[in-house]
Amino acid sequence: MAMQSFLEKYYEETKSNDVGSLLGELSFDIWEGGSTTGDPACWGEWIQCISKVTKK
Repeated sequence: MAMQSFLEKYYEETKSNDVGSLLGELSFDIWEGGSTTGDPACWGEWIQCISKVTKK
C-alpha cells in the first residue's frame, strides 16, 4: 500500500505516462481485500523484489 501511495503521489505531480501505466498494472482493490492486479505477472515480479530486499 505504501508503494502504491508513493507512486500515486508521484504520478499526480508529474503526470508521467510510465508511472501511470505501472499503476494500472499494479492496481487492485486493496481496501476491499482484493488480491488480483491488472497484470498478475507484474505482481509476481513485485513479490520477488520484496523477497529480495527482506532476506536476512
